[in-house]
Amino acid sequence: MKKALFLAVLSLAAVTGFAQKKTSTSATISFDATTSLDKMPKASNKTVIASLDTKKGTLAFEAIIKNFSFDNPKMQEHFNSPNWMDSDKYPNATFKGNITNLSAVDFKKDGTYPAEVGGELRLHGKTQTLKTSGTVVVSGKAVTVNADFTVKLEDYGVNGPAIGAGKVSKDPKISVSAELK
Repeated sequence: MKKALFLAVLSLAAVTGFAQKKTSTSATISFDATTSLDKMPKASNKTVIASLDTKKGTLAFEAIIKNFSFDNPKMQEHFNSPNWMDSDKYPNATFKGNITNLSAVDFKKDGTYPAEVGGELRLHGKTQTLKTSGTVVVSGKAVTVNADFTVKLEDYGVNGPAIGAGKVSKDPKISVSAELK
């Protein structure tokens, strides 16, 4: 009897533990680096891996640089070249951080909650601290996280010739969205 009770408690603890971690392999990161000279530098990646631990508030994203898709194939070629993202040398971008106002998010109750996020963004071989605001939407067992922010390309050593020519924004807008289950 004690053994059966122990196994039942252990099983419940395992299920509860797994329910705290939410993941996705189809999160989306988009960026808009358009300027008045060029409306084309926009791309999105819909194959981003994301995870969220609802108990600890830890949040992580990993994007393969070559998976960013542009309307213009030539622009995609330039983006991945050594003059830009050098995706052969730096194949991934990662973010590891936390929801810093975790107590404001009730993962057990459906709703939309404001979230403050802080962590480290690694891009083009350089890591910078990032803080931003976003939302956490709880709907049943699914959790959706959204955030918009800008990055300074020079902070990550990205300085292609089109940036100097004003064809690509020095501070592109980044949008992140992930439905985690």
